[in-house]
Amino acid sequence: MTGMRYQIYRAVFTVEDKTRFLNDLRRIADDYMTHIILLDANHVAGREHVAAALRHAWRSWESGEPIANSFEMEVLLYAAGTRQCHLAGSFGIHPGENQAYIVICPPIPGAQERLADLVEFVDSDREEEVEIKPAKRKVLAEFFGITPEEVAVVGEDRFRELVLERVALLDVYR
Repeated sequence: MTGMRYQIYRAVFTVEDKTRFLNDLRRIADDYMTHIILLDANHVAGREHVAAALRHAWRSWESGEPIANSFEMEVLLYAAGTRQCHLAGSFGIHPGENQAYIVICPPIPGAQERLADLVEFVDSDREEEVEIKPAKRKVLAEFFGITPEEVAVVGEDRFRELVLERVALLDVYR
């Protein structure tokens, strides 16, 4: 995993035309020769979840045997802990208001500034980095198949670790 460099940001934005928005992102990524990955903040268990998905996707990509045809989709697959692109797609952007984690990998001077034409960068919600709110916890538990029994064993304060375990298990299920 040597050589992987990235920056993770939080942003809000509105998507009116998803295809056009993604084309604009691709143009910026191509212009700066980097990868730009957007993950729906409502589907991930914080910055640590995003970083874990990046690490696993990078390892998979570097091995020469990735699941997906693009590094961006590889990251979404690991974030979702699944090989199914249609499920991983829910971890990306959607029409309407979006709250997202944005990854620039590798971080290239000027790329974030160009992205600021499309999104509004915001300070990270540090509260979420410590505690996942109950409504979001419920959504994550359902998606990742985390049972109340599992949570009872490890404790609610370690819920994020159960999500990260699901990310890592994708390597086993390959």
